[in-house]
Amino acid sequence: MSTDTSDNRYSRQTMLPEIGIEGQRRLASATVAVIGLGGLGSAAATYLTGAGVGHLILVDGDTVSLSNLQRQVLYTEATVGEPKSATAAARLAAQSSATRFDIIAENLTEANADSIVAGCDVVVDCTDNYAARYLIDDVCARHGCPWVYGSIGATDGQLAVFNYRRGVRYADLYPDRAALCALPRVTAGVIGVVPGVIGTLEASEATKIIAGFGDVLDGRLFTIDFKSMQTLIIDI
Repeated sequence: MSTDTSDNRYSRQTMLPEIGIEGQRRLASATVAVIGLGGLGSAAATYLTGAGVGHLILVDGDTVSLSNLQRQVLYTEATVGEPKSATAAARLAAQSSATRFDIIAENLTEANADSIVAGCDVVVDCTDNYAARYLIDDVCARHGCPWVYGSIGATDGQLAVFNYRRGVRYADLYPDRAALCALPRVTAGVIGVVPGVIGTLEASEATKIIAGFGDVLDGRLFTIDFKSMQTLIIDI
């Protein structure tokens, strides 16, 4: 993996005092797990690759379906039926030869969670269910790893950072674990840009954590209503 930060590739970042050469080196040395490669993960992984993160672990056990293409922009009609993790890695590798990709063609489970998160600098949650998020919360707490939470509705989204300096957990936001995990999973509609925006914001928070700048959403919940464009940040 190249850590050369003097060329033109990252010049629009390194000229920023918030990042500079040192911040770019931190990005190049970082390991980030993107868990879930749907609409959120497509955007998050694309912008983390573009930012110069050196090692991305791509975790998803699903395959591409035609109905994904409205919002999951890493995929094309030609990749329908293909594994998301391998397809995403191939697309992202064409974007950046400097990034190493590990493909985990499985969903996150109790059996594989520790091996995936161990050694990560940040975990980016791009899943779509409570059980997966509680598992991420547990395993990141065990490994002392901050994680970025993103969630969407039809026309709204949420974003937060957990297990960072304030030590706030996902369970502090949603304490009713048993009840929430027991809810049936349903397929709901969503405007395609909603996960794109939230996933991009997740990549922004991860970049801030790694490069060490800005006001991270540490134990704070950001919400946005895309119909009204009203936003709110609350302490958890």
